[in-house]
Amino acid sequence: MAKETGRKLVAQNRRARHDYTILDTIEAGIVLQGTEVKSLRAGRASLVDAFAQISEGEAWLHGMHIPEYTEGTWTNHTPRRRRKLLLHRDEIAKLVGKTQEGGLTLVPLSLYFKDGRAKVEVALARGRKTYDKRHALAERDASREVSRALGRRAKGRDD
Repeated sequence: MAKETGRKLVAQNRRARHDYTILDTIEAGIVLQGTEVKSLRAGRASLVDAFAQISEGEAWLHGMHIPEYTEGTWTNHTPRRRRKLLLHRDEIAKLVGKTQEGGLTLVPLSLYFKDGRAKVEVALARGRKTYDKRHALAERDASREVSRALGRRAKGRDD
């Protein structure tokens, strides 16, 4: 069997980029059971209510939903169990310091396979207030409108 290469996206947490200001991202491995991997390879997972937490010197991912594998038997996994994240000790120490000092949180942004291994992109993030969300949406819409106008002008059409 040929070895997998490249990156295959399984799930993305789009809501996190809206609700949080992303300060830093870290790629972490994740400890999974066999049926979880099979379910992920089928493209089934949800990061909607997921968050990461560091307890007793280890990083854990809570609330990620991986549905049971349809072909599984009594060895199937529980869909919302907590899963261990694989990080170096110095990375965990850095995250502990930053989350304790300034009200930052750890939010998973995406779940993917990289060279055949399951990885999670975890972000160090600060929650946004409602007016910050509105401001970010207005900025994005304004920049989109500017780029559209520049595109029309480049094509010679002044609408």
